[in-house]
Amino acid sequence: MRTTRALAACAAAVAAVGLAAPTAAAWDQPTSVTAAPSVIAPGGKLLITVNGSACTIAGSTVSSDVFPTTTLTSMGGNTSTANPTVNSNASPGVYRVTTMCEGRTKEFSSVFTVIGGVRGGLGGSSSTGATPTDMAIGGGLVAAAAVGGGVFWLRRRSEKRI
Repeated sequence: MRTTRALAACAAAVAAVGLAAPTAAAWDQPTSVTAAPSVIAPGGKLLITVNGSACTIAGSTVSSDVFPTTTLTSMGGNTSTANPTVNSNASPGVYRVTTMCEGRTKEFSSVFTVIGGVRGGLGGSSSTGATPTDMAIGGGLVAAAAVGGGVFWLRRRSEKRI
């Protein structure tokens, strides 16, 4: 009789642990993270929106490789937001966002993209000075203009003799 009770108690304990383990491992908060704008230049300000009731609790944060850890602000319901500024020296690429809610972290990949800046001042050119190809094209145009001008001048000169 005692053996039967002990086996039943063990079976109940194993069943309780077995049923609780998948629940603990399947933490699904938050459900999504979005960034607006989804494409941004270095130094720009993002609006990160996190959906999930776990992240509406005070002390919840978001972080990324290109902006510091920022506290989330609850917007009511299951939504919270943050307004981080992308580092001015951020490299172009696609970045992920990590949430920290209820002491647990969850990573979301490909949330936003940082684009490279444009070089200004010289029409956005990416090279310094003229390349050999530029020099060859320019020289050819000058030579064509000189030959064309010479032919035109000689032709006009011969017309005056007639």
